[in-house]
Amino acid sequence: MKRQIQRAFTLVEILIVVVILGILAAIIVPQFAGAVEDTAVTTTKSELEKLRRAVEVFQVRNGDALPDIEAGDGTWGDLIVSTGAYLKEAPANPYVGGENAKVITIGDGPDDAFQSAYAWIYDDSTGQVWAAGFDEDDEPLPRN
Repeated sequence: MKRQIQRAFTLVEILIVVVILGILAAIIVPQFAGAVEDTAVTTTKSELEKLRRAVEVFQVRNGDALPDIEAGDGTWGDLIVSTGAYLKEAPANPYVGGENAKVITIGDGPDDAFQSAYAWIYDDSTGQVWAAGFDEDDEPLPRN
């Protein structure tokens, strides 16, 4: 009778592979965390530009009148219209994220430090819009 030789990985070989995979994971995972934050910043800047354009278009179409925007959760008032002339839905600020990603507050300037209580700042006297958690140059403030 012939003896069959079974070929398999040894325990040492399997452990070496697991250690190599662990090292690779330790290198790659932090890069993904940075990518998620970069995406949130980019998306917020894009949404901010949409909001600013919507306010400008509203002013042009309405003889320099500002839209009636109130503080609250996605309460963009005259800017939210079903025709999409300004905005179809309330924009979110993913940099702030969470349940307050669409909340608007009335203010006269951008934030001084990161916060997560609201997503957008609207100046009802000038029509200026700022993203919460961003400075006057539209750059993200460091998260606490």
